[in-house]
Amino acid sequence: MLDSVELLCSRGPTFSIQSLSMRQLPSGFTEMIKSVCGVYADTLLTALSDSEPSLAVRVNRLKRMEKPDGFIPVPWLSDRAFYLSDRPVFAADPAWHQGLYYVQDASSMVLTRIVESLSREYFGNKPLRYLDACAAPGGKTIAAIEGLPSGSVVLANEYDRRRASALVENVAKYGYPGVAISCCDAASLGKLGPVFDIVAVDAPCSGEGMMRKEPEAVRQWNVGLVESCAAMQRDILRGIWNALRPGGFLVYSTCTFNRVEDEDNVAFLIDELGAESIPLPLESIEGIVGDVTGRSIRCCRFLPGYVRGEGLFVSVVRKPEGSASQPKMNLSVVNAPLAADFVRRHVADADRYKIITTGKDEYSVVPTENAAFFAYMHRNLHLLRCGAPVCTIKGRDTIPAWELAFSMALKRGSFPELALDRAAAMTYLHGESLAGFDSELPKGFVLCTYNGMPLGFVKNIGRRANNLYPDAMRLRMNVDSFQYIDVSLVKYPV
Repeated sequence: MLDSVELLCSRGPTFSIQSLSMRQLPSGFTEMIKSVCGVYADTLLTALSDSEPSLAVRVNRLKRMEKPDGFIPVPWLSDRAFYLSDRPVFAADPAWHQGLYYVQDASSMVLTRIVESLSREYFGNKPLRYLDACAAPGGKTIAAIEGLPSGSVVLANEYDRRRASALVENVAKYGYPGVAISCCDAASLGKLGPVFDIVAVDAPCSGEGMMRKEPEAVRQWNVGLVESCAAMQRDILRGIWNALRPGGFLVYSTCTFNRVEDEDNVAFLIDELGAESIPLPLESIEGIVGDVTGRSIRCCRFLPGYVRGEGLFVSVVRKPEGSASQPKMNLSVVNAPLAADFVRRHVADADRYKIITTGKDEYSVVPTENAAFFAYMHRNLHLLRCGAPVCTIKGRDTIPAWELAFSMALKRGSFPELALDRAAAMTYLHGESLAGFDSELPKGFVLCTYNGMPLGFVKNIGRRANNLYPDAMRLRMNVDSFQYIDVSLVKYPV
């Protein structure tokens, strides 16, 4: 356990965030910004062409992490997020692999505050059903979970299968059990029917707000790209609208500045789908700009040069009240004695969960009160994850799922535990066997920990232990040259 937080990169040189000094912005883009942003345009264009991107970190409050002292807080999430002036090698920090903090653009973190406000003001903080329709790599899904009432169900969807693996990993390491992950298009989600209280569409866009971070955002920009993105966004909104229950809320966001992808698409929701634009709980935050088009659409823009964050547009609309029939949801009883015994022994408060089979001999647990809804999603969508994966049955062996090590469903103390120092932790993360294994530990599955928090499983076979860390997640880079970066960006819980 650490009593204090070490200063960032205190044992060696720092790594400054790379600047693309004096970026040459497309002339058509600068003209568009002047037209859309008016008095804000000059400051915004200067920031985009000649300043560095911001870098921020949010701690995992689910695992009782605390924001460290000595860092500038993110204004709209000051109790759990802070800025970094230099970029450490996060892969060299076991705490990053443990999911104890998440590196995210500060502007995107505002979703936590929006979801908190909607949950409190319109739903009385009761558990909700939340859909993140364009979720990879998972930062906004995590932000939403932190703003939702306890017991809420989250479906995180990513259409692009190549990006979905990062979503699975990041959500698993965050540790919330009540999450399903799907890989399908908006129309398939709409076919679920009006079952979600809040739907978030962080739409794929032309990426204007990322021009400081992504050189490709500058190179690819053109009017045709903007128009094609806007058309795709409307297709997503049209397809997803049926998944939102009457009286529910849709949170629409892009990382762009143009009105075609932003206000025009909110107007589409209002004019063609009957949505009502509602106020956001952000107008009082210094530096956040509202509607700049004069159309009186309720929205907020995060403009570099005015906020310490990248470009973001966000607006919230409400679906009209009305009646809508709910689909039937049934839960099949799973007859799996080995999995049931494993859950009784290794899942905390096991009586709070139901067991679902998610594939051949693969089992997850889902909260009992939402079990039928998880089963409904599993029957109707291509799910990559359903609830909290717990185990796989292979013959007579019951193998713990790698996700269980990070899940809040894990019953600590039910597995033998081996505390690793930093060197051993990095060896484990590279996927190597742990030699010289503790002979006093029983053979079988052992939970490795670092600073008292889970890192992953091994199987003790005697003098050594086989590493069960997933191959796709193993470190490929050699971090030996970064040994001096011994940084904990969080305070570990007592």
